[in-house]
Amino acid sequence: MATMKRGYVLHHRQFRESSVIVNLLVEGVGRVDAITRVGSGKRSIKSILQPFQPLIIQFSAKSEARNLGLKNITQIESAAPAMPLSGNSLYSGFYLNEILVRLLSVDHQAEGLFLDYHRALLALAKQFCSSHLRYFEMALLLELGALPSLAYDTQGDSLDNRCHYRFIAESGFIPVATTQESPFSHGKGCLSGAMLLALASQNLQPEQFNQAKGLMRYLLTPLLGNKPLLSRQLFSNKAD
Repeated sequence: MATMKRGYVLHHRQFRESSVIVNLLVEGVGRVDAITRVGSGKRSIKSILQPFQPLIIQFSAKSEARNLGLKNITQIESAAPAMPLSGNSLYSGFYLNEILVRLLSVDHQAEGLFLDYHRALLALAKQFCSSHLRYFEMALLLELGALPSLAYDTQGDSLDNRCHYRFIAESGFIPVATTQESPFSHGKGCLSGAMLLALASQNLQPEQFNQAKGLMRYLLTPLLGNKPLLSRQLFSNKAD
């Protein structure tokens, strides 16, 4: 008998009159695209097929779904109350969902990302802080094999919190002979070693947020391509 697994809805869309296709992030599995009937009246599951609602889910290999390259959801239930996200925390959740749908293919299982995502939602539900986005972006980049080393520079030496570095694509961080901190911009600015080490240890300080944001955006841009992220339009300039 198939076991029930924890999961979250990342996105869903209508499929035929009484069914939906859902993109899910499932514990121990990763990205799953599935089809399910939504039902009607008191038996409808529409109310739980929503983002940020913890779920427990069971799948099967029903022939119709399999022919569409999808799993079939045979059972789905609420596992806990929905995450109480609002304001910038809600927009942040939409952002996490959008980059997961854009970057994580069904073929890439990404088993460990469920817990990173779950922790990010818990942190955002408690209080908005842009650092929670940076830590999840870091976990996603690591899963995709696109995160440079945050421990060693291009020469194999440990990153130093007293030094500054420049990022070189496909190589890593190279030390630069400067003591003046400058903003990270289009890969040409300097990054403080203190920020890189704080990012790696998930201990960013407010004064490091902008540099960390610039680095993550620079690393994500080649993966996301030219299509704008809809969720970013929800943020004020200071929120994300």
